[in-house]
Amino acid sequence: MNKQQNEQDSRQESQPEGQQMIQPDKVHEECGVIGVYAPQPYRAAEDIYYGLYALQHRGQESCGIVVNDDGVFVSHKDLGQVSTVFGEEKLAGFPMGQMAVGHVRYGTTGGNNRNNCQPIEVNHQKGKMALAHNGNISNAYELRNRLELGGAIFHMTSDTEIIAYIVTRERLKTPSIERAVLESMNYLEGAYSLVLMSATKLIAVRDPHGYRPLCYGKRADGTYIVASESCALDAVGAAFIRDIRPGEVLVFSEGEVKSYTEHCSKEKQQTCIFEYIYFARPDSVIDGVSVHAARVKAGEILAREYPVDADVVIGVPDSGLDAALGYARYSGIPYGMGFIKNKYIGRTFISPTQTERQHQVKIKLNTIRETVAGKRVVLIDDSIVRGTTSERIVRLVREAGAKEIHMRISSPPFTNPCYYGTDIDSKENLVACKYTVPEIAKLIGADTLGYLPIETLRELIGRDGFCNACFSGNYATPIPENTCKDRFEKKLGKQ
Repeated sequence: MNKQQNEQDSRQESQPEGQQMIQPDKVHEECGVIGVYAPQPYRAAEDIYYGLYALQHRGQESCGIVVNDDGVFVSHKDLGQVSTVFGEEKLAGFPMGQMAVGHVRYGTTGGNNRNNCQPIEVNHQKGKMALAHNGNISNAYELRNRLELGGAIFHMTSDTEIIAYIVTRERLKTPSIERAVLESMNYLEGAYSLVLMSATKLIAVRDPHGYRPLCYGKRADGTYIVASESCALDAVGAAFIRDIRPGEVLVFSEGEVKSYTEHCSKEKQQTCIFEYIYFARPDSVIDGVSVHAARVKAGEILAREYPVDADVVIGVPDSGLDAALGYARYSGIPYGMGFIKNKYIGRTFISPTQTERQHQVKIKLNTIRETVAGKRVVLIDDSIVRGTTSERIVRLVREAGAKEIHMRISSPPFTNPCYYGTDIDSKENLVACKYTVPEIAKLIGADTLGYLPIETLRELIGRDGFCNACFSGNYATPIPENTCKDRFEKKLGKQ
């Protein structure tokens, strides 16, 4: 018995007859941040609310809003999606404010509990601070050990509290909050896009590698908005100004915007390439590149590198659709609508428990039989992690009557963990580390399989300056000592 059959049989042994266990097969995402700074107090919480809605795809575990009412912080944070946590009554309860920050979370460090909801708030000798973080501090374990040995007491199990502690420590030694942030950046490694609010200032920070996106814009009424993606600016009627540069610190205060660039150009830019392939919304623009255009280009490359005789090209919603369009355009094979996606189900991997993810995969997609029955199908998806969800999707198309299924993946094979905000923490479950491409095709039930060649990634965005470590193993920072998502929960358990 070959190893593919062994794996398939082992997945089925513990399941009821006629059912098959479905493991999550999408990479876990990170978070989304947003902040507003207005000339006068207004209903700032409403702008944050609409912006968080636009960023909901970046995290669905929890969300939060903090409003600055003339130096008094009023907040609400809880587990759940934006529509669940913030009803009309909760929004009405926020005061008018000149500034506010918000956050949607998928935790790449720390468990899914209310203590880890963001933005986090700190009261210290020189004032107050609220902090929202997107990314992952790769040296968090070492930093926390050092801080605890110095007497620090932590109440959360996420790396965001470590950032807050370091900024607070530096603030006690420096003349301003922006100088404290600039000094703190000397200690932090890895990915961090931050929106930070003091009693009088809103600050936006992007790490020197620029792993995670961050941009800002301005509305006609003079209100500035900082957000993880430009789609959030659109949602609140703000005109995009520019992306925040890797290493840059922007300070919004007294109606002015000041830029601090002493950490810029210290490192090679390493924007996460998977933002373009999967994470970001297709209507966003990151570092001058349209996400939609990058995905269409991926499909064109797949058609060029893996041509096949077929009757229709279909994409797996949502991020596979743009690449499918590119494949169809380049190849001349007609594009078809192959799936109906249940719009009331979030991204499969977002739910924090395995049982919830399994149920979501089963009800998320339905095949449009008329599109694929009796046809040779090119099936486009953005990635394969473990192969289990891909196996089910292929089976759905096969059961709908497809004669042939040629699967094309708009990313290279995952072969390495990510330490910068994408929840791939082990090679053990990565199917590409166990099998060859033909073996994976057989495992998932496809007639043929083709991945985006790693050497073509530059074509997606038209430049260098991106991180592809999850595909190549080439990391820009030292590999962390401890990489478990719940490493701080485990640590607490030993005390």
